[in-house]
Amino acid sequence: MNRIDATLAALKEQGKTALIPYITAGDPHPDMTVSLMHSLVEQGADMLELGVPFSDPMADGPVIQKAVERALAYHVSMKDVFRYVTEFRKTDAKTPIILMGYLNPIEAMGVETFAKHAKEAGVDGVLTVDMPPEETNGYLSALQDETLNRIFLVSPTTPDGRLKAVNDMGSGFVYYVSLKGVTGSKALDASDVAQHVGHLRQKTAMPVAIGFGIRDGDTAYQMAKLGDAIIVGSALVSLVEQNADQQLSVIEQVLSDKMREFKQAINKADSE
Repeated sequence: MNRIDATLAALKEQGKTALIPYITAGDPHPDMTVSLMHSLVEQGADMLELGVPFSDPMADGPVIQKAVERALAYHVSMKDVFRYVTEFRKTDAKTPIILMGYLNPIEAMGVETFAKHAKEAGVDGVLTVDMPPEETNGYLSALQDETLNRIFLVSPTTPDGRLKAVNDMGSGFVYYVSLKGVTGSKALDASDVAQHVGHLRQKTAMPVAIGFGIRDGDTAYQMAKLGDAIIVGSALVSLVEQNADQQLSVIEQVLSDKMREFKQAINKADSE
């Protein structure tokens, strides 16, 4: 069983919500990425979402765009991302890793080559922001051949036809974008999310992970009441930006403090 599926199944049995933090590979410095990945797991991450730097991150807000720029300044490539995952796997064979990125770097490598190297490195799932399920073709089969989960984004405006395609072609979980806009947006309406997630659950039996706009303990608590997992990105990446010129230990500490806030909020929601 894929690590993502196994982790979510185990957490569901325990009545727990998964915490999935996001960081951009190579930010703030390539030498720090693997250590930050391990640190996030130590602070309660159930899975890791690793952003693949790309020069045109259209779904990301300014915080993650700047993180991508910092990584690209060191010429961090897809091959580097695989190297980070391979290094991480030397001491952590359990934590699922999801790559989040865009189609261009995958096509540049070749989808079959990408899928093969991703699997060999220890990647478990791939979320390609600008790849709609209706146009997957060879991409989908390449990931399936390597038993990589195919994760798709859905939003408040996703029509039922697209939801069906996501259910038919996706695996692992559905990433529900909790609001209209880019990553880091702030206007989160729990009642609106509850309505849309309820509709989404009528269309798919896959677990639902909620992301975008989760920035503190309160929003984490609200979303943990609704989803099987919550994904936090900009709130963590902004802390990396604020401390980008600091030593690794400082960055690990500020991320740990924020992770603790998220984890406590999730535990509270799960206990009620």
